[in-house]
Formats: sequence, C-alpha cells, structure tokens
Amino acid sequence: MADDMHAPPENGARVRLNGAAASPRAGFLERTFTRLFMRPALVVGVTELSRNFRLIDFEGEPLKECDWSPGDKVQVKLDGGMITRTYTPIGWNRAKGRTLFLAYCHGAGPGSEWARRVVPGDERQFFGPRSSLSLEGLASSTILFGDETSFALALALARQPGANPFAEQRYVFEVSDRAEAASVLDLLELPDPILVERRADDGHLPEIADIVVDLMQPASDFVLSGKASSIQHVGRTLKAHGVETRRLRAKAYWAPGKTGLD
Repeated sequence: MADDMHAPPENGARVRLNGAAASPRAGFLERTFTRLFMRPALVVGVTELSRNFRLIDFEGEPLKECDWSPGDKVQVKLDGGMITRTYTPIGWNRAKGRTLFLAYCHGAGPGSEWARRVVPGDERQFFGPRSSLSLEGLASSTILFGDETSFALALALARQPGANPFAEQRYVFEVSDRAEAASVLDLLELPDPILVERRADDGHLPEIADIVVDLMQPASDFVLSGKASSIQHVGRTLKAHGVETRRLRAKAYWAPGKTGLD
C-alpha cells in the first residue's frame, strides 16, 4: 500500500506497532485484522525501471475476488507491525488474479526500503482495493497534474478498460529529476507527458499552472494529485480562470512532514 504475521513476543519481549511499543494484545489484534480483512498476494515480477522506480507484479487467487476501478488504492502490509504503504494499481486482471504497482523509492522510509529490496517470491498482505480518486465519467478532454507519486494514477487513466479512443488526455508533472522521469514514463508508454523540475522555493509552480491553463479546453476536466500544496496552487489558478469546482477532482497523496494522507 507482508503477509508475515507478527509472531507473539518471546520471553515477555515487546513488539512494535505503527512505530510505538506494543503489547502482546496488539500483536493479537494485528494477526486478527490481517486474517479477517487482508488478502495475500505473491510478487511474481520486479522490473527496475530506474534508480528510484520499481514495477512490481503481484498474483494471487484472492485477487480474483476483488472489485477494482481505475484510481482505487491498495494498502500493502510491510514487516514490523501494522505498517502499511498505499499504492495506486496501474491495472487489475481479475480473471488471472494479477495486479501491477509502480513504486517510487524516495527517501529512506519503510515503503522505499521494501521496494528497493523486493524480489519475486515475496508475499504481502493487501488491504483493499478501496476508493481513492475516481476516474470514471471524466470529460473527453482531461488534464492530469501530479508528481512522481501520481505516475501510476496517470497510467491507470491512460489504460482504463473501455476508454474513449477519441479522448484527449494530457499529463503534467512536477518532478525532482526530469531525465529519470522521462525515461520511466517512456518505458511505461505514457503519451507525451509534460515534465517540470522542482525548485526549492516552489518557483516552478507558476510555470506549471500556466501550462495547465494553456492546455485546457472549454469543457476540460482536471485531476489533481500528489503534493498537497501544489494541488492547492494549481486549483486556485484554475478557479481564477473560471473552472467550476465540479470539474476538479483532487487527492493529496503527501505533504511535507505528514504521513497517511491516503
């Protein structure tokens, strides 16, 4: 978002749950929640697209029972208590019980460390899929703004089953490394992404807002995702240009110093 259910502490030792000391009771609750609400899946493929991006292919019989829509989220249980990370599946093959994630390895957090080390044969527990940012019913002209955490959402939009072949979809991203992002999105065949490198003072955001405004058509819909403050900046600019709230769909995936936004 590990199927390794935390073993009961031995000799009175305490375990960690969500980063805090946890009692044996907490370990029991973790195992109960995992058994009742999570689904196991096996990593069957890992592709290293670049230094910071991994394409991870999961398979499992329980995944055949899932209802998934583009834009939904899945939480993946990592090792060490009820630590999860949230991912947006690129696609879901219910008949085969398979799904595909794109992991962005940024920083040294548990999710990034797991994604760097993951290999085929690793088994994880899934919670979800659950609704996050609906991509249904968008206008034929849709503009998606985001960052590296939004690449999977853009791919889910581009590849959604039954998509209108005449729809015009444009993708605008703020990124830390333009060359790396361009290489990854080219490998994943996302058409014509517009990439703008971040500046420390967010001085790139007016440029991004201008790009989005230049791309919009009278009936365009907008999907805004990624960093909370960047979404707010672009959203304010669009509203100042007369875009109605009903044409905006927004989901903050992260904000500096905060976790668990999605």
